[in-house]
Amino acid sequence: MHPPDTPKRVAVLRQPVSTGDTESMADLIAGWAALGESRYVCVANVHMVMEAERAPSFARVLEAADLVTPDGMPLVWMMRSAGARQQTRVAGYDLLVALLERARGLGLPVYFLGATPETLKAVVRRAESEFPGLVVAGAVSPPFRAMSPEEVRAQQEAIRASGARLVLVALGCPRQERWMAEHKGLLSAVMIGLGGAFPVFAGHQGRAPAWMRQAGLEWTYRLALEPDRLWRRYLSTNLPFIVRAIPQAIGQAVRRRHRDI
Repeated sequence: MHPPDTPKRVAVLRQPVSTGDTESMADLIAGWAALGESRYVCVANVHMVMEAERAPSFARVLEAADLVTPDGMPLVWMMRSAGARQQTRVAGYDLLVALLERARGLGLPVYFLGATPETLKAVVRRAESEFPGLVVAGAVSPPFRAMSPEEVRAQQEAIRASGARLVLVALGCPRQERWMAEHKGLLSAVMIGLGGAFPVFAGHQGRAPAWMRQAGLEWTYRLALEPDRLWRRYLSTNLPFIVRAIPQAIGQAVRRRHRDI
């Protein structure tokens, strides 16, 4: 059961993705944060959808999220084919910028969690430069190893003590989504998984040109930048997604045509 103020969801394969645009979702998140509500937002792409298709426990994490935004044109195309014809992409980078603007305007303390220390410093430096008056409640790069129970409790207490209302999480998928699900109800803040946006915002990684993003070709840009790290992931996620998405899209088109007759 999702709160009544959350947007309608559309199934991409078997995973629910929220409808709406960047501005409306940023407004909704900022409103929750202003009230000190404990919620979390997953910024979904093909990789995340396929992780959920393969792991029921991760699918439950997406299902329990308060928002699952469509970051990636393949998801947008699937949502449009299902009837959400006005759906646009809600990219993690754009959502990050929109949330920092709202946090500055509303005085919402922001906590940055994740990424490398170098990336995190650059993210905070740019955020404070471009959004003067932004309240940075904290910025921590946790260890990449599993944390002990004592370390986890200390981390939770540090975030609570900071007064953060927005926790921007960059631990990578699916770790960041599982972390947010585990902390829902424990932190009086809205948690947003934005791992891929941090290096771009920090200036450590380029962003694909707008025409590539709109054409659904951003993955080729990223592959060219990091071929050794990404080629296996794309082979194991993009191709299976296409194979499974085509029958769903065809079925949706047929059902829509029958309704229109």
